[in-house]
Amino acid sequence: MKNSVSILLVGGIILLLNVLSRQLFFRIDLTEGKQYTLSKASKDILRNLEDPVTVKAYFSEDLPANVAKTKRDFQDMLIEYANLSKGNVDYEFVNPNDDPAVEQEAMQSGISPVMINVREKDQVKQQKAFMGAVIKLGDQQDVIPFVQPGGAMEYALTTGIKKLAVVDKPSIGLIQGHGEPGFQELSQAYQSLSILYNVEMIDLPSVDQIDLRFKTVAMVGPSDTIRSTELAKLDGFLDRGGYLFLAFDRVNGDLQTASGSAIDLGLVTWLANKGIVVDDSFVTDASCGNVTVQQRNGFMTFNNQVSFPFLPLIKKFGEHPITEGLEQVIFEFASPIRFLGDSSFHFTPLVTSSENSGSVKVPTYFDVQKQWTQADFPQQHLPIAALVEGNFGQNPAKLIVVSNGTFPVSGQRGQNPDNVSLMVNSIDWLSDDTGLIELRTKGVSSRPIDELEDGRRSFLKYLNFLLPIALILVYGFLRGQKSKNMRLQRMQERWI
Repeated sequence: MKNSVSILLVGGIILLLNVLSRQLFFRIDLTEGKQYTLSKASKDILRNLEDPVTVKAYFSEDLPANVAKTKRDFQDMLIEYANLSKGNVDYEFVNPNDDPAVEQEAMQSGISPVMINVREKDQVKQQKAFMGAVIKLGDQQDVIPFVQPGGAMEYALTTGIKKLAVVDKPSIGLIQGHGEPGFQELSQAYQSLSILYNVEMIDLPSVDQIDLRFKTVAMVGPSDTIRSTELAKLDGFLDRGGYLFLAFDRVNGDLQTASGSAIDLGLVTWLANKGIVVDDSFVTDASCGNVTVQQRNGFMTFNNQVSFPFLPLIKKFGEHPITEGLEQVIFEFASPIRFLGDSSFHFTPLVTSSENSGSVKVPTYFDVQKQWTQADFPQQHLPIAALVEGNFGQNPAKLIVVSNGTFPVSGQRGQNPDNVSLMVNSIDWLSDDTGLIELRTKGVSSRPIDELEDGRRSFLKYLNFLLPIALILVYGFLRGQKSKNMRLQRMQERWI
């Protein structure tokens, strides 16, 4: 009878703990970037959900451990989402590999399988795996085609929910009329921004003023002269408290002629009147991208990659929501930015060159074979992108200036995702007050060991090698001491 009562009691406690764990789900997050802690933005969106959202996750079973972890993390996140939304988020996991009908359903929804390597009986073979989800709210649905291991999982899930739940998207204007790239050239940025905003073209020369529905507008990569009447329209926009993202070229680098020259489309004087000076010089940086140079060896011609300091590769960023989580951004011919305005404005450098950098005045000649030395980089932390906040007119406004107009354009040399993220983050920060910007680059950070300093790399190498040995030796010493004490006790006359 006693045993039966004990078994029932233990079973009841286990059942109670399971029920409470659903309501009081928590975990301790010790990761550097708080990877497993939901942001305030996600919590606010989930707590304000008015209609139920369902998430159908298509994940294959029997995945390798490193991939299966992604499924566990996604499931844990959905549990938190369900709890925070007070039941307005419901979810289920299905295995498409077990049922051809479910596999077809997943593929029709936009979730395609990926091929992953699986080791089995000392052999490596490829396995078809599904790792995606469909989010539904009423008749609407959004798809996460692939849950990237170590990627921005929370951003994908939260923005998918918000995309369906939002009633009226705010509008963002993309200024045209001066040779700026359009939606096709800015396809990656356009796709990212379209999740939360209506992105519309504004033909600046043909409008009397920038429409009041636009809180934020962007001018990216103009190549034609901007007339004073059009600059006056930008002044009017800032005067009413608008937010402007401006990326343009102050200098032009032509690798065909190996020459660099200055450009002035009308923005230089316009910015200078606001205290923002973009110098007519090139930023050079020891941390840089490469160019391809053809070299001859006898009758053979081959391509060789040569470091080119006129392509700054930025890997360290200041503490600001716009640059939080960025790994690296590459610029193609950027210029230093200085602020000479009064103290009523707040100037914040967003992206700066490294501690080994310099500047070269135009006109200049590019010597791609030059052997650069430390003496060529006497400067440090030259601003390439900056934020200026203050009253440009009657109301407080914000202006972000980037001294390279082509950095977010698709197909540019050295194009990488963080180039696009810098532009999208900037516009997000200007436009969005939900805080979702913090999630765009939230994930497992890349920490290549070959990019660490020599001392830190050696320390980590020897720590990984010696620490397990040291722990075994300490354990053996403690066990030996314990055995020795036991022998001494047994040798005593009164020991029983």
